[in-house]
Amino acid sequence: MDSVDLEVLRSATSWFKAGHAVVLATVVKTWGSAPRPLGAMLAVRDDGQVSGSVSGGCVEDDLIERVHNHKLAGDKPEVVTYGVTKEQADRFRLPCGGTLQLVLEPVKDGAALDELLVAIERHELVARFLDLESGKSRIEPGRWSDALEFDGKLLKTVHGPRWRLLLIGAAQVSRYLTQMAQALDYHITVCDPRAEYADAWDLAGVSIDRGYPDDVVQSMNLDAHCAVVALTHDPKLDDIALLEALKSPAFYVGALGSKANNDKRRKRLADFDLSSGEIARMRGPVGLKIGSRTPPEIAVAILAEMTAVRRGVQIPQTVEPPRVGIEAGCGVPLKAD
Repeated sequence: MDSVDLEVLRSATSWFKAGHAVVLATVVKTWGSAPRPLGAMLAVRDDGQVSGSVSGGCVEDDLIERVHNHKLAGDKPEVVTYGVTKEQADRFRLPCGGTLQLVLEPVKDGAALDELLVAIERHELVARFLDLESGKSRIEPGRWSDALEFDGKLLKTVHGPRWRLLLIGAAQVSRYLTQMAQALDYHITVCDPRAEYADAWDLAGVSIDRGYPDDVVQSMNLDAHCAVVALTHDPKLDDIALLEALKSPAFYVGALGSKANNDKRRKRLADFDLSSGEIARMRGPVGLKIGSRTPPEIAVAILAEMTAVRRGVQIPQTVEPPRVGIEAGCGVPLKAD
């Protein structure tokens, strides 16, 4: 699930245990353009403090006022809709005349939310069912095909696991990639058996695995929520990771290096038990072609490509754009073709 929405659940649980009244809002239907996807969540505390988002801001303001004044979701869940009329759409600034339907759930059972959070932290995929009449909820094991469902009486939401990212190599690019990927809800594992790199790894919250890359890939039991990026420039480390990752269901497998080096890598991989289709899955040179030069630019390019693949966006094969100089805020070609 989205890391923002995970934080919503954590906040709601903490506030409830501290004695506050809390209402959870979940986006269940949208018409037209909507700023947040189905399943997006917001927690509203009785004193007006909020966590999360369901719109661009004005819907949140209205919810805060109505929850604070005990006009919404006092005893059991209810459904509210914003933007049905033109006046509402204008008032709440919903883009393109969009309409937003929310289920509001007063938090009554802290133990139930604890159970949900524990399952998510274990990287389990779970479905949560909320009965609007009784206000009771339950969780069940989820399936990859599960999606949010709402029939007016029963709300089914899908939670976890967080997306996982395995980085081979603990050098400079990995540091930038790790920091940026954390903001995109990736649980990150960095693998590097080289003491000179592993000993220097000090990013809080991201541990270093000193095992050999092929063993680490196998132990992670990669699934369709996983990405693997090889960054060491050392074939003895990168290639053995790729050999295992390309056979897995991982949605993204990439390797740093020039086109020439990656062409050589593909020839090496062909000598092992990989099919041509599996080898073709490797993205190398890794990342979108945006003219990246510095480590943070390379990290941006990699994460941009990962996001596109994750969202199912078709990425055309492009050539490097002509170099452009920036002068007085305007793009000026350095060399005309």
